[in-house]
Amino acid sequence: MSDDRRVLISGAGPVGLFCALLLGRAGVSVRVFDANPCLQEDPRAATTHPATLELLGKAGLADEMARVGLVAPIFQFWDRPAKRLVAEFDHALLKDDTEYPYVIQCEQFKTSQILLARIEAELKNVDVIFNAQVSGFTQSDAGIDLDVTIDGKAQRHHGGWLIGADGGRSTVRKAADIAFEGFTWAERFLVLTTPFDFEKNLGYSYRSYFADPDEWCNCFKVSANGPPGLWRTVFPTDNSVSEESLMNDEAVQARLQKFFPSSKPYDVVHRNLYTTHQRVASTFRKGRVLLAGDSAHVNNSIGGMGLNGGLQDADNLARKLAEVIMNDAPESLLDLYSLQRRTVTIEFVQQQSIANKKRLEAREPEARKENLDELTRIAEDPVKARDFMMRAAMITMQRRADSITLENA
Repeated sequence: MSDDRRVLISGAGPVGLFCALLLGRAGVSVRVFDANPCLQEDPRAATTHPATLELLGKAGLADEMARVGLVAPIFQFWDRPAKRLVAEFDHALLKDDTEYPYVIQCEQFKTSQILLARIEAELKNVDVIFNAQVSGFTQSDAGIDLDVTIDGKAQRHHGGWLIGADGGRSTVRKAADIAFEGFTWAERFLVLTTPFDFEKNLGYSYRSYFADPDEWCNCFKVSANGPPGLWRTVFPTDNSVSEESLMNDEAVQARLQKFFPSSKPYDVVHRNLYTTHQRVASTFRKGRVLLAGDSAHVNNSIGGMGLNGGLQDADNLARKLAEVIMNDAPESLLDLYSLQRRTVTIEFVQQQSIANKKRLEAREPEARKENLDELTRIAEDPVKARDFMMRAAMITMQRRADSITLENA
């Protein structure tokens, strides 16, 4: 295949690698560049929803993700001050709607490892290059010329298309001069990871959300390096407080003990503090440049929708781009990619993740009571519960994306 038909990808995270795998399997020549020396093992996104599992299952990946992760059919909402279970939802309600009536808690780095291993084992037409820092590009009717520094040496690589899958600070998005519209939350999110077994000791499910007018919390389990696994807790933090004041041992213990009193100090094996945004690119396509994943949209992590949206981007984009390259389909397919994915990102990912946050942090007593009572009513009504879970599982979102055409936009 000529260089003019090659796809260049910036970013070897799960979104970039999923694009590469699907394109490579379709016969497309792909070259992936990543600034890191190897795949990163930082503890980031973990929850993989049914709608995403359907796509990963078609690619032959879901079973392996279940093997290295945790299958979690149930999630809960709690009223922390009252120590009361407000609502419990079981994905079994979706057994007639999806082959995967559960989520899989599989850490992002494991998904990347699975994808890279498949690429290396199957595809000679896909190259993944590390220590490769993308700095810019030029595009013309003839294609894309990408500027990359590999192992300290400046190089230029030619291709027909460029996919920016290089994160929220995307070099590709900035170089393409695509606006990143939205806002930054006033508080940061603090993540504390511990081997303390919240299920055995406190009865919490693998995914539990705690509403509190002063300080909400998310608590979920990942398999880590095998049994017994680890639990991550996520708390909001005041932006005006210094990182040292939030991250020191005394502050960390106080935070955990306030929410989950224990007779012993918590063993905290990882702690992280990050700024949270709600932003969407003004377009996911500009000429020969295409955006996917965090390069195209970022959101708060409540509900675990960010990486799922990115993997769904990758599937949609790879299928359409392969048709353009391999079967000379019209390039308007790529405009449809942008329209479909940007529309559902705004209508579902952004709205749902913002609503999830507001539900947990509500302070006014009447509004807080109504939020929690509504969750109870939904959970107790099978019809309402299924509808709620179809949205939470991102199945409604996927069906909406598939229904969008350039004609009915």
